[in-house]
Amino acid sequence: MSNNILFKDFDESILAEIASNFVEEKWPARTCSNCYQLRHKFHIIISGRLKVFQTDKDTGREFTLFLLIQNQFFDVISLVDNCNHKSYYESLEEVKMLSTPTITMRKWLKMYPKLNERLLTYVSQQLLSLEDYAVNHTFFDIPARLAKLILKNLNHKSQKLEYINDLSNEEIANLIGSTRAVVNRHFQDFKKEGILKIGRKEVEVINLPLLLKKATNQ
Repeated sequence: MSNNILFKDFDESILAEIASNFVEEKWPARTCSNCYQLRHKFHIIISGRLKVFQTDKDTGREFTLFLLIQNQFFDVISLVDNCNHKSYYESLEEVKMLSTPTITMRKWLKMYPKLNERLLTYVSQQLLSLEDYAVNHTFFDIPARLAKLILKNLNHKSQKLEYINDLSNEEIANLIGSTRAVVNRHFQDFKKEGILKIGRKEVEVINLPLLLKKATNQ
């Protein structure tokens, strides 16, 4: 708890009281739920990756809004506005999380003003992420979007991808608003152009300047 951005620097006694109100949950890989089922709980991820997505009931196509990892949390919208929305959640592997009733979290928001400040900062970052997607989708073609996604998840020390390195091309496509076949084609193009080295569930950037050029539609 003390490592989470929301509760960092809280007094130990307060932190202990808060922690006592959380319980641990485990979602096996590919567990899926919707916001309506989870609207009465607030969750903090301990380990694993959880995708937040929406789906078109007519076509079955998905769009991934966020890929949540350790120390991130949900459902913020229901917490703040007490409203229902249409997002779904799916664990990409086993996900461990801490959960507490939404009503309890709201009480803490009133008791501890810095919680509000930190939650607002987190929401702002999520909004900026969605804004970035809207701009990319409007002004950049799919190769540029793919390049930007790779750069966003690149460990610049190892030149290898993190968080998305073992995702299927279909999951990658859901992150940039494309299809599996199109993403696969552009991955192969990046490989032929000497930008990427692609192995089994591992992607390595071998020409960063060219990848940066791709990200700008050049």
